[in-house]
Amino acid sequence: MSRSIEADVAAIGVIDAVPKLLEVICRATGMGFAAVARVTEDRWVACAVRDEIGFGLLPGGELEVVTTICDEIRASGAAVIIDHVAEDPRFRHHPTPTQYGFQSYISVPILHDGEFFGTLCAIDPAPRSLKDSTAPKTFELFAELIGAHLAARRRLERSQEALLTARETEELREQFIAVLGHDLRNPLASIDAGIRLLGRGPPEARATSLTAAMSASVQRMAGLIDNLLDLARGRLGGGFPVERKLEPDLRPALHQVLDELRMAHPGRRIEAALELPCAVNADSRRLAQLLSNLVANALAHGALDAPVRVHGAIVGKELELSVANAGEPIPEAARARLFQPFSRTAGQPRQAGLGLGLWICAEVARAHEGTLSLTSDATETRFTLRMPLRVGAAVAEPAE
Repeated sequence: MSRSIEADVAAIGVIDAVPKLLEVICRATGMGFAAVARVTEDRWVACAVRDEIGFGLLPGGELEVVTTICDEIRASGAAVIIDHVAEDPRFRHHPTPTQYGFQSYISVPILHDGEFFGTLCAIDPAPRSLKDSTAPKTFELFAELIGAHLAARRRLERSQEALLTARETEELREQFIAVLGHDLRNPLASIDAGIRLLGRGPPEARATSLTAAMSASVQRMAGLIDNLLDLARGRLGGGFPVERKLEPDLRPALHQVLDELRMAHPGRRIEAALELPCAVNADSRRLAQLLSNLVANALAHGALDAPVRVHGAIVGKELELSVANAGEPIPEAARARLFQPFSRTAGQPRQAGLGLGLWICAEVARAHEGTLSLTSDATETRFTLRMPLRVGAAVAEPAE
């Protein structure tokens, strides 16, 4: 069952009045089976059922829509009432009554915000006098009530969604302002201090060290701004940008990232085994960014006396790239928000960044039609990217 029809079935299921309406229908008409059905072009799904004749259909059960008269009602928008199939000139040779074993039938459309939702219907194996009774008006009234309940519930859901979105936006804005104020001030302060010291005419060696520190601050600010731009594009409708193409060999781009991190952390060990002999449809720059963020995260939070381990391999028709470190496991409470923007674990230093690294990793994975998963226990913490080698391709080609 598709998600939209599941939601519709659930919406009917929580309307308290529906079971009583179906009971009243059966009592008033003498019909043995009554139901509210969600009917689409290719689906007939029972949302609510009262079965006194052993028809055997339960809520959530389905009939082939082309075998139902409800399908014709969906197309025409008009109710169908049959007192006695055998005497009805229109339906006495119709296949549906024979297939489902009924002689009397009534079904009226349920409209939801002016659109066809489904039907309120009833059947019985015996003839019933329906056309000249109060049944048609009763069914129409009950169908209107159900449609009104559905419309009210949909409006409530939309209001709740809008409220939730507004709260999330406000929370994101507050986080953005607070974190940005801290993180961009640090490198700016470093640059400002360096400029003032250079203005005092320091020795050449001191000037060299100051300019190196200022350069590092500028690079850090550039990285922060790039991450913020990625966040803005992803959250403001521009989408997370990737430029995928067939990469014959990802290893040079990934090894370059690891070499840079080894230089930046000379006291730490980074072990890598990249077994990637196949071409991959990917954005190598973005995958390198993902690897850089994951390794930097492992270096920041992993045990200082244990290596960070990077492994890349082709498994079936997927690329798997993982980063693992020893150390304390990530607390369960922190995992729920780990891939959210501005997420930081307890005790993470302010200079560690905006808390966007893992969010960007998850977005890179999603943009490559892949997944980023986490396992963390007392032995190790491991992040693993899994993504298809090539969009729409069954087999990857070996790299040169």
